[in-house]
Amino acid sequence: MISSSSEIEWDCPECQTAITDRRKYCISCQSMLIWTCVPSGKSDVLYASAYPKLILLPDDMDNEATAYGPEPHHKLIVDSTFIAIHQPEDSDQRKAYYHAKSPTNYAFKIQITCDFNHRIVHVSKCYQGSVHDITVLRESGLLEHTEEHVQIIADKGYIGGQYVITPRKKPRGGELTPEDKDFNRSISSARAAIENINQRIKSYAILGSIYRGAYDDFDKITRITHVVSALYNLKLSKHPIRSER
Repeated sequence: MISSSSEIEWDCPECQTAITDRRKYCISCQSMLIWTCVPSGKSDVLYASAYPKLILLPDDMDNEATAYGPEPHHKLIVDSTFIAIHQPEDSDQRKAYYHAKSPTNYAFKIQITCDFNHRIVHVSKCYQGSVHDITVLRESGLLEHTEEHVQIIADKGYIGGQYVITPRKKPRGGELTPEDKDFNRSISSARAAIENINQRIKSYAILGSIYRGAYDDFDKITRITHVVSALYNLKLSKHPIRSER
């Protein structure tokens, strides 16, 4: 079945005649026509209209009544996710796209940010799989929205970011204190929300299966992830994962 976001073009493979109406055979040479599914532009309309309305940072993040994590200033959770690709032929590309968690060992990387209502509020652009998480965060613009009362919970891949709360590392030659262990457990529990979201958006085949499109079209991959994130939020609005705090 052809998607409503696509159109059909008919062509004659023998005489290359352009066909303006649908028929089985070419009038000029009687060859059987072939059809091609082409984008209609509706997907771009969906991206332009849905994404800005469904993926946005809350205006009241510094409000004490806004849902938060272990501490009142813990307002956001960030993590990266990947879109698997086949092994690139070029050795430089294999190095650039390497991602240990991908089932193929190669992937795109995108950063997802959610609040404590399980709503996606920010999505980065697409990167090659080897780009470090903290680099993606710094280039995403998300840190511009953080301050003393609006901080982000993340894993150890984000150590070094201002107003980013990460698990405490074991000191060299020492052990974590009971307080450190309790802190890390609270951070791990809070991060379950973003891990749950990453699993849910992977239920969309375009993100959960091996991507087969052009590897150099980062803008297309970014738009796809943005639209899927918007669809996730739309579904969440109808079927909340849990009640607000």
